[in-house]
Amino acid sequence: MSNRVTVKVDAGKTTGEQEHLWRWIGYDECNYTYIPEGKELLRKFAALEDAPYYVRTHFMFCTGNCHGTYKFGSTNIYWENEAGEAVYDFTWYDRIIDAYLETGNKPFIELGFMPMDLVDTAYLKTMDKGNWEKYGQYKEVGWTCPPKDYDKWHDFIKAVISHLAERYGEKEIETWYYELWNEPDIFYWSGTVAEYCKLYDYTEHAVHKAAPGARLSGPAVTGIFEGGRAQKFFDYFLEHCREGVNFCTGEKGTRLDFITFHVKGGGFPFEMHAPKAVPSVESLVHQVKVGLDSIVKYGFQDREVVLSEADPDGWAAGGVYDNANMRFRNTEYYATYVASTYEKIDQLCTRYGIKVRPLAWAFMFPGERCFEGTRTFSTQGIDKAVFNMFRIYGALGYEKLAFESDGAQSMDFLKEPEIGKKDHSRYTGEGEETDVSGFAVKGKNGETQVVIYSHCNDIDKKEDKEITLTVSGLGDGKVNVEHYRIDAEHSNAYTEWLRQGSPLFPEGEQYDAIKKRDGLEKFSEDAALDTAGGNVEIKFTMPTHGVSYLVIK
Repeated sequence: MSNRVTVKVDAGKTTGEQEHLWRWIGYDECNYTYIPEGKELLRKFAALEDAPYYVRTHFMFCTGNCHGTYKFGSTNIYWENEAGEAVYDFTWYDRIIDAYLETGNKPFIELGFMPMDLVDTAYLKTMDKGNWEKYGQYKEVGWTCPPKDYDKWHDFIKAVISHLAERYGEKEIETWYYELWNEPDIFYWSGTVAEYCKLYDYTEHAVHKAAPGARLSGPAVTGIFEGGRAQKFFDYFLEHCREGVNFCTGEKGTRLDFITFHVKGGGFPFEMHAPKAVPSVESLVHQVKVGLDSIVKYGFQDREVVLSEADPDGWAAGGVYDNANMRFRNTEYYATYVASTYEKIDQLCTRYGIKVRPLAWAFMFPGERCFEGTRTFSTQGIDKAVFNMFRIYGALGYEKLAFESDGAQSMDFLKEPEIGKKDHSRYTGEGEETDVSGFAVKGKNGETQVVIYSHCNDIDKKEDKEITLTVSGLGDGKVNVEHYRIDAEHSNAYTEWLRQGSPLFPEGEQYDAIKKRDGLEKFSEDAALDTAGGNVEIKFTMPTHGVSYLVIK
């Protein structure tokens, strides 16, 4: 492939609406939501120009001490007295919802997991020991179980939705998203697919009894591969909602307001001396395609789709000390991976005529070492390069303009059924070509906004591309060009952290120097250019991993 890339934008040709499909984020630990560091990051998202952002989190129904820890959380929302009667306590649950709203965001409410007093213990090993052992068993597996009584679950869900409607107003909660459970095709659910469908039927009936206009979804399965377990679960659920016998009402089918499933570009387990591996753009996008094919097959193509976890890999809480391949999360690579996958998902939206929203499963972890390598937007209050990608997204307009790049990789990989599985395991990306593509929009004030990314799955590939950007349809006269960049040397606090000696807990001037580099930075000075026949030509160099954002006024 040539190192010269030509990009053409027609500022006078609108090609449709540019969906802001990136306005969804989430994380495991619900109790991180209302702590100072959590609210600080939520405020940063709310400050983006296209806010509010929708926020999803796990463990909202779980039993515990209501203190956040890796991969667990709790609210104690439900318990039963000695007579077996339900008691509801919304104290901690409300703290989480309040934090979303107070910071200027919106809830994406996951209805899960099973409260301790609702667990069907038939799914657990018999245990005659005391409370410590029983709670240990609950934290390990109990929260994944079906309910002991589906009518009690129905009453519980109805009580939750009724409480939300009373506290926040029915019109407000109808603007939120609701989803039943998380990844029920794996260890998050100890029941069968039929039992999940039963849980969904009772949940749907309860939700819409309390708030008829609320939007409820499922099944939030893991990455969908051809012939895999998740695909079989997904198809079973969609067929059930279309024409199955409703477990709650006995009628045909079940209301499904929107649809969720997950997509991941790879997986990096605990492996301290792991050989090189990288996430795959193609694997993630192929999973989206397979999921959309099922949605069309069962006639749900008119539904909105939220990829309620859409990420390079599957272990948010793991870091570089668990697997060195997590290093990509600290760098510009994470930003270019997001840019590439989201742009290709947007192409699938157009191809299928379905609105698809990827949800970035990333947040922050309090107390971690600086640039721990966890899948986060910030570390010790320092924003990573990937958050600057969202700063770019948030500034964009809503009218898509004609865009083409001769450096863009084709979508032919969608025709290869095995690419998802092949690239999801041990994969290095070596030998791949660099993908240079992007999109353009008309800004809110009539300016032309151009996003160009360069990405290769191989994290170690280093080559410069000479970009020639031609923008037509501008009219005669002068234009001002602002050029922002995310790469190793721009909008990238990680590089400065390395320069400062990689301190685990930077302080004082050292911290300030790193923090100073965590915002979106300009690549060059603003330029006033003459347009000839309404055209302007801009030349610049891009590294293998980088994002350029140009604003032409």
